[in-house]
Amino acid sequence: MMKKLKLTAMLLFASIATLEAQIVTYSVPKQLYYAHHNDDYTVRVRQAGSKEWTDLYEYNVKVDADTRSDASMVQFDFNGKIEILVQKNNGEVRDVTIRPLSKGIKPSVDGNYVLFTLDKPQKLSVEFNGDKLHNLHVFANAIETNVPDKKAPGIMYFEAGYHEPDSIEKCFKIPSNTTVYLEGGAVLKGPLLCEHVENVKILGHGMLLETFNGITINYSKNVLVDGITVVNPRYNTTTVGQSENITLKNIKSFSYQGWGDGLDFFCSKHALVEDVFMRNSDDCIAVYGHRWNFYCNTDDIVVRNSTLWADIAHPINIGTHGDTSTEGETLENMHFSNIDILEHDEDDPDYQGCMAVNVGDHNLARNILFDNIRVERIEEGQLFHLRVMYNKKYNTGPGRGVQNITFRNISFTGKYTSPSLMEGYDANHAINDITFENIYINGKKATTLQKLNINRKDFTGTVHIK
Repeated sequence: MMKKLKLTAMLLFASIATLEAQIVTYSVPKQLYYAHHNDDYTVRVRQAGSKEWTDLYEYNVKVDADTRSDASMVQFDFNGKIEILVQKNNGEVRDVTIRPLSKGIKPSVDGNYVLFTLDKPQKLSVEFNGDKLHNLHVFANAIETNVPDKKAPGIMYFEAGYHEPDSIEKCFKIPSNTTVYLEGGAVLKGPLLCEHVENVKILGHGMLLETFNGITINYSKNVLVDGITVVNPRYNTTTVGQSENITLKNIKSFSYQGWGDGLDFFCSKHALVEDVFMRNSDDCIAVYGHRWNFYCNTDDIVVRNSTLWADIAHPINIGTHGDTSTEGETLENMHFSNIDILEHDEDDPDYQGCMAVNVGDHNLARNILFDNIRVERIEEGQLFHLRVMYNKKYNTGPGRGVQNITFRNISFTGKYTSPSLMEGYDANHAINDITFENIYINGKKATTLQKLNINRKDFTGTVHIK
């Protein structure tokens, strides 16, 4: 009898705990409701064990510069355990995949309905019948706990609704010692500019929509961006130029036009990128030296626990731009870890490589670690790309060299991919001390350059394969 009472109490507690889940949805500004909706899917969410569903607004997001396709996106906040129901409104359902595959989320399918459960924040792509251009993106955020007081000093607060800048520059300029907060449901039709500032926080689950750039951080220090979604800016999602102590967290991004990079770093140091989802039609993450009016070395860049999807160009690109008016700049001490690369599609060999270190303009790249990277698919491109180059479209001279690069615990699933490349420029501008450790191609450990599918050309020094 006592055992039965304990079991009943445990089941009751579990039921109460399940029903204590919270779901926070966002309103949609009336100016956007019809113009930015995508009807490919109907998406609902509920607490696990509840009978009541909450409808979500399905935003239209454009992806892939080659096709300019219309995909869908929903987002909300939650804690506890929830269920998500997706109805495909057009055509039959033959199969469903939820990516990144490393998340291990297995949906149940009933006709045109798909049901799956979440018990922690996730950034997911739900794909029907192998269609990656008209898929559904689900951004399930944690519930915010430290919302600032909108009336407190140093707070720039954007409530839910539509906001356009009234400045001549058509942007929202952020002063030093300011916390910017975008409520869920706040949509800004203008970029955020941090220039020559310090001690700035940009927080919240609001959105920047179809701006010129998304967030610009130039000549600044101690800047945190956390939680923002950037949809289809004309150019970069975030540019960090000659700045230090920068943290970019939980950013979600889409772009579909040329030069639509995700996160770009120029001449900056001490930067952390964490828990981002970047789907871009140019480099998702790019680390450079000099360009425009940015000058100095780049040092200490960490990117981790993130998902990258390059419809065009590189998921990760290091090098390219530098300063040939001097002996050159050094790009060093970088760590990329626990990253899912969902896609790489680039037809120009000069811009291929899921993990690319290709230096020009007297740049020297060294001391870079790629660790625990999962590459799911390469439509067209290369897995690795290591090169000292002179790209006359962007460079005014060759790079200095590539040194001490380690690829560790890398997995790739795919066939008929172009060979990866290692190539120096000449004997004085070479590649050296490259390590490949625990590299798995289609489930098999690669222990030679041939099995790694790498084309090793001239002026490449020591290569270690473990």
